[in-house]
Amino acid sequence: MKYERVCIEAIECALPPEIVTSEELEARLAPLYDRLKLPYGRIEHMTGVVERGLWERGELPGDQSVRTCAKLLATTGVDPQKVGAFIHASVCRDYQEPATACDVHRRLGLGPECVVFDVSNACLGLLTGAIQIANMIELGQIEAGIVVGTETSRALMETTIEELNTDLTYTRRTMKDAFASLTIGSGSAAILLTNEKISRTGNRFLGAVVQCDTQGSALCRSQVDVTAGGRAAGQTMKTDSEKLLHTGVELANRAFEVYRRELGLDATSLDRLFCHQVGKAHQKLLFETLGLDLNKNFATLPYLGNTGSVALPTAAALGIESGFARPGETLGFFGIGSGVNVVLGGVEWHTTLPSSAPTPSETLSRFLALNVPDA
Repeated sequence: MKYERVCIEAIECALPPEIVTSEELEARLAPLYDRLKLPYGRIEHMTGVVERGLWERGELPGDQSVRTCAKLLATTGVDPQKVGAFIHASVCRDYQEPATACDVHRRLGLGPECVVFDVSNACLGLLTGAIQIANMIELGQIEAGIVVGTETSRALMETTIEELNTDLTYTRRTMKDAFASLTIGSGSAAILLTNEKISRTGNRFLGAVVQCDTQGSALCRSQVDVTAGGRAAGQTMKTDSEKLLHTGVELANRAFEVYRRELGLDATSLDRLFCHQVGKAHQKLLFETLGLDLNKNFATLPYLGNTGSVALPTAAALGIESGFARPGETLGFFGIGSGVNVVLGGVEWHTTLPSSAPTPSETLSRFLALNVPDA
């Protein structure tokens, strides 16, 4: 997919207020750790995740998505009536029905001729939504569109801790399937795409390539468990991390060949990289396999955890605002998600619009205060 008329006008993100360190999380897992004689510190050592954030208890994803989109609209100054497509694309959503996008669209006061729907594609939801909007802009169907998502990890974290502590059948081997659940964090991000004719930035979305290997669709599965009475009992996720790692990187390598051929982008021409971030082992193998320079990557994983579909756009928003990505540079957006799917995108960046918040924004200030490596 190559685009001639599409611009990524701006990317906005928000971080949750409550912080849970891996050390604190392991303290809550003391019954499991002590029973299996597990070494404390293993989460940070094995994954590189120091801490992750949580939204306030009881807050729906759509509540934060409204706030993130409001910041995006304020920063860009785009006419809300020109937004012809509005997509909510995180794993987490408010209800099974209707689409979370509907309520967020209503609360933002967007126009009645807007296409409104949810997209579900695991950790690639926002990238997938961006491609859908870009296709509509390229075809001349709309002038602008927004894709937004908010991931909330509290239910998954708490259910996983309770299950690991109380289910005495867990062994060192079988607990590995739940280990990835302990790295999940919360976050929110939104992307505005426009036709170049109304763009103030000229940040060209060059295109994207996709690859899938659905033979790996069972390698990571998340669901809301229910009681015998039909009530929600909590969210769980089971992940074969090792197989998912190798399947995803092999698929990304195949996609990278298509990326080079169709978009003309490679390890040399890409100035900065923003990736979906799962763990340090995944990052290391991906960059080594594709021959990419790790110094070009903006790392958020240590202090945000794996924030699902918003991980990549959050890294991009923070990296661009901080000056890590500079005008005139070519940015690579690389995502691998369960399913297994890969999306590799390219952006020619020219202009960063001033944030609607004081500069630097509170979100960026919080993040940089953590002294994140390579940021």
